[in-house]
Amino acid sequence: MVTIRLARAGSKKRPFYHVVATEKSSPRDGRFIERLGFYNPNARGAEQKLVVDAGRVDHWTKHGAQVSERVTYLLKSLPKAA
Repeated sequence: MVTIRLARAGSKKRPFYHVVATEKSSPRDGRFIERLGFYNPNARGAEQKLVVDAGRVDHWTKHGAQVSERVTYLLKSLPKAA
């Protein structure tokens, strides 16, 4: 089963996450199928906290991918396109 979840990157105490489509059985930071965007919880000011290719997320969910709870929460915070 494919899942859309966060994969941690960055250094110690400075987390940075990639939003990835991966097999559910893969390790958190292991092999992934496609990188869909990123989430930077340390972003300040004009920097963007979350950047995601919404079209690719829709593609994967239409093909049966499950979205993790955290990614669902983050995607709800995105402004809707007109």
